[in-house]
Amino acid sequence: MKKLYAIIRIRGRIDVSPDVEYTLKLLRLHKKFHCVIYPADQPGLNGMLQKANGWITWGEIDEDTLVELLRRRGRIVGDKPLTDEYIDNHLSKYGVHGGIRGLAKALLEGRVKLHKLDGIKPVFRLHPPRGGFKRSTKRPYRDGGELGYRGEAINELIRRML
Repeated sequence: MKKLYAIIRIRGRIDVSPDVEYTLKLLRLHKKFHCVIYPADQPGLNGMLQKANGWITWGEIDEDTLVELLRRRGRIVGDKPLTDEYIDNHLSKYGVHGGIRGLAKALLEGRVKLHKLDGIKPVFRLHPPRGGFKRSTKRPYRDGGELGYRGEAINELIRRML
């Protein structure tokens, strides 16, 4: 299985330098608490993550969290919820079968990329985390904050934000 990064914008639009703002725009992270999913081996992704690490957090998402994210926050064009029926009817040309769980498996195996699928919005709008942030939103994760790379701990944060 390939690694998938879940990238979440933690900080807002104030005091963002133009080059970081452009990088966040390329990542489709226009607003606070938006989440995107990218393969970890995407060319140029690591450079963009390092450039914007003062505004985002990221880590490897597991299959159960990805299924829950797609089920509860996945949207199709027209701002309608993503359903098993939509996936079976419209994404069979990409080789995706089995509803939301099948889509999650295809994403994790690297057969499809979420931002390349027709009709599915690649950005997930999340709530602020239940219970609030445990630490500062201005410091790196390894130094007792919330920003930057957090590995598997991203799954717990995503579950609190659904």
